[in-house]
Amino acid sequence: MRLFIGVPVRDAPWLREALSSVERTGADVKLVDPQNVHITLAFLGEVREDKLELVKESLDELEFQRFNVGFRGFGAFPSISRPRVVWIGITEGFNELKRIRTSLVRSLSSKRIRVEEEQFVPHLTLARVKGPRGVLELAKLVSEASDKEFGSQEVNEVTLFKSTLTPKGPIYDPVHKRLAGDNFELRGDSDRRTF
Repeated sequence: MRLFIGVPVRDAPWLREALSSVERTGADVKLVDPQNVHITLAFLGEVREDKLELVKESLDELEFQRFNVGFRGFGAFPSISRPRVVWIGITEGFNELKRIRTSLVRSLSSKRIRVEEEQFVPHLTLARVKGPRGVLELAKLVSEASDKEFGSQEVNEVTLFKSTLTPKGPIYDPVHKRLAGDNFELRGDSDRRTF
C-alpha cells in the first residue's frame, strides 16, 4: 500500500482564491482539488500490508494538543525560476508540525518503517507544473505573493492516508486518525479524498 501521514486542511475562501490566482497565470499546472489539500508530515511510499498495524501504532503513540497553523507566502520547489511544485508556506505552527514529524519518524524508524524525504519543510502544495507554458507568469505571481498572508486553521487531527494511483489522479482514503489531546481513533474510509 502507498501510504502517507498528514494534516487535512479545510476548504476555505482564502484557499480557493490562492488556487484561482495560480490558475489565472495560464501556466500548465495540475491544481490540487481544494477538498484534498493537506500538509504532508511523512511520506512512507509503498508499505507491505503486514506492516500497516505498526504504522497505526506509531500514530497512536503520537501526543499533541490542538494548535493553529498560519499560511503565508507563495513558494516553489526547486526554485522560483524552475518551478515544479507551487506551495504556500507555514508560519504559525511551523515548529509544532516539525515536532510531530520528528516524533513520527522516530517511532516509525524504531519499527523499521522508512520515511521518504530527508529534509522536512512544512508547506501546502497547491499545484504541480506540467510544462513550460506560463512559467514566467507563475514565477511573477510567486515572487509578488511571497509574503502574502492567506489564512489559518486549527489542527486537531493527524491522519494516515492510503494513496491509490489512477489515470485521473491519486485517490486518498483515510485509514487511521489520531486526534489531539486524547486517545480516540477512527478507522474506515468514510470520507474518501480524490483529486
